[in-house]
Amino acid sequence: MAKAPVLTPRAHDFPRWYQDLISKAELADNGPVRGTMVIRPYGYGLWERMQAELDARIKRAGASNAYFPLFIPQSYLTREAEHVEGFAPELAVVTHGGGKELEEPVVVRPTSETIINDSFSKWVQSYRDLPLLINQWANVVRWEMRPRVFLRTTEFLWQEGHTAHASYEDARDYAAYIHKEVYADFMVDVLGIDVVLGRKTASERFAGAINTLTLEAMMGDGKALQMGTSHELGQNFAKAFQTRYLSKEGREEYVWQTSWGSSTRMVGGLIMTHGDDDGLRVPPRLAPIQAVVLAIKGDEPVLAKVREIGDRLAAAGVRVRVDDRTDTPFGRRAVDWELKGVPVRIEVGPRDLDSGTAMLARRIPGGKEPVPLDALAGLLPTILEEDQALLLRRSRERRESRTSEVSTIEEAVEAATAGGWARLPWATLGEEGEARLAAHAVTVRCLVAEDGSVPDADDAPGNVAVVARAY
Repeated sequence: MAKAPVLTPRAHDFPRWYQDLISKAELADNGPVRGTMVIRPYGYGLWERMQAELDARIKRAGASNAYFPLFIPQSYLTREAEHVEGFAPELAVVTHGGGKELEEPVVVRPTSETIINDSFSKWVQSYRDLPLLINQWANVVRWEMRPRVFLRTTEFLWQEGHTAHASYEDARDYAAYIHKEVYADFMVDVLGIDVVLGRKTASERFAGAINTLTLEAMMGDGKALQMGTSHELGQNFAKAFQTRYLSKEGREEYVWQTSWGSSTRMVGGLIMTHGDDDGLRVPPRLAPIQAVVLAIKGDEPVLAKVREIGDRLAAAGVRVRVDDRTDTPFGRRAVDWELKGVPVRIEVGPRDLDSGTAMLARRIPGGKEPVPLDALAGLLPTILEEDQALLLRRSRERRESRTSEVSTIEEAVEAATAGGWARLPWATLGEEGEARLAAHAVTVRCLVAEDGSVPDADDAPGNVAVVARAY
């Protein structure tokens, strides 16, 4: 009788495979309140690496980290009409505290444009105070109707950037810089995920923004996932909160603003982009553990050797873990590390010591081969870079092979429902066609220019709509 698979096969039931993997790779559990999650240590380790890589890029962009309150006076959200309308269905509102009814209800932070603008209006007085570039790492709450771990949860972790500038052009250029040089660079270079950079349509735009830039990735089942967004806010929030400055010419002007964010949704995107039927596959540049050295037997010479290998790999700059838990069967440990997607396993037993080799198992391309013990430290950095490039290449090939050029709405729906993306002229689709797509649970993920760049306007000549079903 065939042995039952550890995970539900992706081709059989992709959503079930996703849930199986999160559970068995010990990434997260469901929390006690519907829609919340407990991020387990290995899953949080992935998020910490994402934080570190993104934070370095954000700081290179000139932004500084700060922290703003979790609770926001309800009246703040009503100051910007589109903003409150867009978030009203998702708000969690506190009406009582300390055993008493509050004089004014407070909203649990769904995003921080309003409360940060309250501070900006005090901090910005002159053109010399601009640009003001702030980021915060925080949790937010949006009451999710159809939760799914990492992808859509009532509470999730993220970073949100908020900036104020002296001119429209400065704000526009900064939002574009974050979009490309921070988010796209991180997602392509570290996550190994091919993303399409584009512009959201008016109906998909962030509530209160004048433009939203997005990064869309194709998951293993052909659906799209929005990986991050960067918004031009114009002067909407500045006027609502009277965030003004005295210009060089002595005129009082409203600032121009941006906001931008990425969240623990990226962990879900990582799983669904790179995972296979054996578990997660973590890109080496992201991996908290790039290599694990496993002792097959509990013999003292074997244990001494795996610890020595671990020290040599660490000295070579590899993030390494030594697994000398020989009271747990080797096969079970090997499967656990495979589920977790550690890029390289180095397996050492008594026979390997006799031959002067170790068995090298590569999680990303698959396969095993014996490697001389003395060669490991020199070989691993090259292997890890090869495997990083392979994941990105496969992500790009999937998107390209499953994206169809179409000329009608009917063809676009057919391509999306078959598990792919479609591209068609925005002039053919338009807002009316966008509504027709929505009736089939298909959305315009973004608009791109004919040459694949990000267009300057919704109605720029030659704009192409990228449409798909999405998470």
